[in-house]
Amino acid sequence: GPGGGAPLENANPLIYRRSGERPVTAREEDDELHDSIDDREIFDILPGGEGRAGLRAAGPGPLARRRRAGRAVELRSAFLNVAHLIRSINDPEHPLTLEELNVVEQVRVKVNDAESTVAVEFTPTIPHCSMATLIGLSIKVKLIRSLPERFKLDVHITPGTHASEHAVNKQLADKERVAAALENSHLLEVVNQCLSARS
Repeated sequence: GPGGGAPLENANPLIYRRSGERPVTAREEDDELHDSIDDREIFDILPGGEGRAGLRAAGPGPLARRRRAGRAVELRSAFLNVAHLIRSINDPEHPLTLEELNVVEQVRVKVNDAESTVAVEFTPTIPHCSMATLIGLSIKVKLIRSLPERFKLDVHITPGTHASEHAVNKQLADKERVAAALENSHLLEVVNQCLSARS
């Protein structure tokens, strides 16, 4: 239903229920088996190394086994060491997550592990949202910080949901502009606030 509490700039955004955590399977627990990256894993990167084998990473035995597992180690460790959930990125103007505002949804995350591509569509809460570029930048930075470098990232607005989607998508696709934006200390601070855990 509509949000309550302190007045918000986007009047009464709908708040959506968070999806549950994905159950861990025996296959995912096995360090000897290849563990490919999928859309749920991008959407639901586990916090602080807890969950999917996170507790096992402390001991030397499992670590040695994980080194032998080769590429699966690269993938699994990239996710297990991430401090925050993609779905829990904070909205820049609401005290809510992007998932709670339905800005990001698992169905709008496409992963091709074999081709090393990740595409994320996000949906601003209103068609003239002035925060769309900042939201997209936050998602992109989260992916850059979380994934192995081999991945090509595509973060863009869900088609037809924003008045300036072409301009925002062009900015987000331009590596030089993204790099320049992250050299701006004020903007980087705002992005880091979006990516930080809520207290």
